[in-house]
Parts: sequence; structure tokens; C-alpha cells
Amino acid sequence: MKDITISDSILYIGADDKDIDLFESQYAVPNGVSYNSYVILDEKVAVMDTVDARRRDEWLSNLEQALAGRKVDYLIVSHMEPDHAANIQVLAEKYPEMKVVGNAKTFPMISQFFDIDLSGRSVVVKEGDTLSLGSHELAFVMAPMVHWPEVMVSYEKSEKILFSADGFGKFGALDTEEDWTCEARRYYFNIVGKYGAQVQSLLKKAAGLDIAMICPLHGPILKEDLGYYIGKYNTWSSYQPEDEGVLVAYASIHGNTRQAAIQMKGILEAKGAKKVAITDLSRDDMAEAVEDAFRYSKMVLAAATYDGGIFPCMEDFLHHLKSKNFQKRTVALMENGSWAPMAAKGMKGILGQMKEIAICDKVVSIKSAVKGADVAEMEALAGELLAK
Repeated sequence: MKDITISDSILYIGADDKDIDLFESQYAVPNGVSYNSYVILDEKVAVMDTVDARRRDEWLSNLEQALAGRKVDYLIVSHMEPDHAANIQVLAEKYPEMKVVGNAKTFPMISQFFDIDLSGRSVVVKEGDTLSLGSHELAFVMAPMVHWPEVMVSYEKSEKILFSADGFGKFGALDTEEDWTCEARRYYFNIVGKYGAQVQSLLKKAAGLDIAMICPLHGPILKEDLGYYIGKYNTWSSYQPEDEGVLVAYASIHGNTRQAAIQMKGILEAKGAKKVAITDLSRDDMAEAVEDAFRYSKMVLAAATYDGGIFPCMEDFLHHLKSKNFQKRTVALMENGSWAPMAAKGMKGILGQMKEIAICDKVVSIKSAVKGADVAEMEALAGELLAK
């Protein structure tokens, strides 16, 4: 078991998964992912969540090592998603006197996932309830729809530790050396992004707690500069741009729309755009494209027309944004079509279903390859976008 220090009486018992190809069967995780679990050793012993079934044996070994012969008194279930809750029945059968702690929405889900009788073993808690383990006391804070309805977080009062469920999570195994912000941002917007209002509600509750450490269910334990991490979550969950800049996202069939997008990137930079990122929606990671759309204040969408509509990867991208509650951004549109350009109309239709999206009046409509007149139109569109 890796040496991850929390405190003398609170131990890390989770596991890294470097063999997984796609997290939640859709997100690329080249550096794997961690399934975090913790145990509090006091007069009573509490396990804080389990792990994915993929790492069951390692987790059980870590737990037994930490227990050193003791038994588990409580299992705290903060989130019922299988990457955290897969081993509830295993633990309940291993420790038949152990009680399971959850809220009113937790236990119906347990019965959905498992064939297990918890009669007399269920401890149902609600907002503000506490559980004493001896010198440690857990206070429970409900966090519905961050990002499932049964989610709750736990605050340990004596050591001032917030067990934050999926909040403040990050892709990547714990031994990965990489910037927290990038992979935490990709994780947040693709998994929790739809639920900004609910995250804001949880942040308001957390503001009333004296937090010295955050222990999430994925990613590193956060011990220093907590204001930075909380600030990022506040920005992300309020849908404010993190950086003043432009994402150019393109969907090109034969390369002409790609060339137009590259030229637009250069035009924007020449006009003084602070940051310009570009993504090929046919080939680049969709989750990273979604992340960058939320990161920057403005966006250019460049799409080829396909079957009288939008080239599919652009349409897919826009539906991803809509499902994640994309809002409060300025967007410029470019389309291409050899005989009947229609992509801009389709893109406008989907963008119109989102909140507070300002679409530039000018639309650049290219027929096949970029010509001099198209470049002039792109110059004008870039000017309008940057002026907004």
C-alpha cells in the first residue's frame, strides 16, 4: 500500500487503477484513476466508502493491514456509484456486526445494487446529524445531485477534514505527477458540470466549516492552499469563464474547414486575443474539448455541412455542451458547404437551447476552399467576437 499520510488515526486504504481504458466507459484516462477510501481508527472504527470492484482485493488487503486485527463498526456510504460502492455487500458480510450509515436516498439504491438484508444495521442520517467514534465526530452534510441524488459529504470535526465524495476529484492515479487543475477541470465539467447550482449550494455549506484538509473519492488529498481549489470550484460551478480567451473548435471532412479554422486562429492572435486554443472534434478527446469550451470566455465553431445539417462530431460536441449546462459565453460561427451551406443554421438551433449564449451577428459561409473574400469575412467576424 502506498504511503499517503492523512493523520495518525485516519488512514488511506484506496487503490490506483492504471489498467482502466475508459472511466465511466467514456472518458480517456491515460494516467489511470484512483479509487479513494479511508478508515478512521478510534474507539469505534469507520470506513469511509469502498472502491471499484476492479480493485477489491487490493482494497481489502489495505483495510486489513490498517485494522491490525480490529473490526469495522461503521461503513459510511457517501455515494452509491459503483466505483465507490461496489464492495458494500462484501464488507457487510465480512463484518456482520458492522452498521451502514447513509441517508434516506442511500438505502433504496443499496437494495437496487445488492441482494442484502440490512435490517437492524442501517443508520439513516440527515443534514446536520453527527456520529461519534470517540475523539472523532463526523457531521453529515447532504449534497444531492453532486452528482447523484443520494450524495452526502462528511466533516470530521477534531481534525477538520472534509470527506468530499466526488467533489474536488481528479482523473489520474495518485502517483501521477501532473498539474491538478487541468485534469480536475476535465473531470468536473464532464461529470459534475450539469449541476452547478447544486455545487454552489454545497460550497455555501462548506464555507461555514473550518476545513484543514479535503479527502475526495478520486485524486490527491488536498492539504495546502485550499482557497485555490475552492476558488476553482466556485468559478466552474457558477459557469464563469476561467480564462479570457477563445476556443476554435472545428469539424472538417476533407481539410478545407480545418484550414479555415487554423487561419481564424491566426487572425484572432493577430488581433490581440490573449489565448487561442484549437481542437479537431473528429480526432481530439471530446472531454478535453468540453473542458476547454467551459474554460474560455469565447468560442468559434467551424463546421462542414453534412447531409443538409451539421457534420456529426460538431453536433455531438454541441449536445455534450448542452447536457453539461453550457452557458454565459460568446460564440462565433463559420460554416462550409460546396453547394448548400447549412451548418450554421443547425449550430444556431442547438446553441439557442442554451442559457445566456451571445452569438455573433456575422456568419462566415465558405463554399469549398477558403478564398480571399472569405478571409476578409473572417477578419470581420474575429473583430466582432473580440469586441463583445
